[in-house]
Amino acid sequence: MSPSLSPRSQPATLVWMRERPRGSRVVLTEDKIVRAAIDLADAEGIEALSMRRIATELGSGTTSLYRHIRGKDELIELMVDAVYGEEPIPERGGQDWREALADFARRFRHSLLRHPWLAQQASQRPALGPNVIARSDHALGLAAEATPDPTRAALIVGAITTHVLGSVAAELAELQAQRTTGMTEDEWRESVGGYVTRVIESGRYPHFARRVLEAEDPDAETRFEFGLTCLLSGIAATLTS
Repeated sequence: MSPSLSPRSQPATLVWMRERPRGSRVVLTEDKIVRAAIDLADAEGIEALSMRRIATELGSGTTSLYRHIRGKDELIELMVDAVYGEEPIPERGGQDWREALADFARRFRHSLLRHPWLAQQASQRPALGPNVIARSDHALGLAAEATPDPTRAALIVGAITTHVLGSVAAELAELQAQRTTGMTEDEWRESVGGYVTRVIESGRYPHFARRVLEAEDPDAETRFEFGLTCLLSGIAATLTS
């Protein structure tokens, strides 16, 4: 360990470099702790996590948890990696690189929606667990079929990941708004209908008026797919230019 790093400042990724308790006699295991944490975060959000709360959920003492996991940051690192490993990396069929990257994007979106806390974690510094690295390697391999340039391949994966994260953030924000206000999206629109009508009747915003009065209102998945199609088409055009 570098002498410049205090225990408090050590990155959580060091969990992948140290020996962790194993053995059939250990009743409380790292996997059990991580799964309990994932279930709690799915139900109540990442802010509900604490080592004490996880210990309570498992009917254990907090000290016992620290034999396996050194703190909340390390726990979250393990949670992220566990979620990335929930599904096997898909076998390649007859897909071209665009189809394969679209499939990667859809799978990533579904994972983020299953675990709403994950989007925020995935937007931060990348986790470096084995499942995360395997997923990254898989995506980079798909992008490498589009270009032999590793920098461009990484940019392609980054652009797709950003699209997924942005789309999911909008979906989760709407769900959070519904929980906070107690109103569905339709109910909210009805509540602001009078104001929007006055804005339209003012005649000052013709494009906004057409959007409200004439445009369809696609669901989240349709919006996601439209953006993904545009993105992949743009990537393909960039690579041939």
